[in-house]
Amino acid sequence: MKASITGNQKNRGRPKTGERSHVAARVTDEEMRLIDAWAASHGITRAEAIRRLIAKGLEADKK
Repeated sequence: MKASITGNQKNRGRPKTGERSHVAARVTDEEMRLIDAWAASHGITRAEAIRRLIAKGLEADKK
């Protein structure tokens, strides 16, 4: 019987960036429309809009 292969094996899948955690959330069509409109009005992507809106909500909670 041959020994199993060790060392120099390829890693599978997308490499980790190590920068941020992935968060998934379900939103209604209306909420997505509002997020997309807010993003467009600020000239940013949907993902960046969601990050900024979360930050705004957290900051408002501190007050």
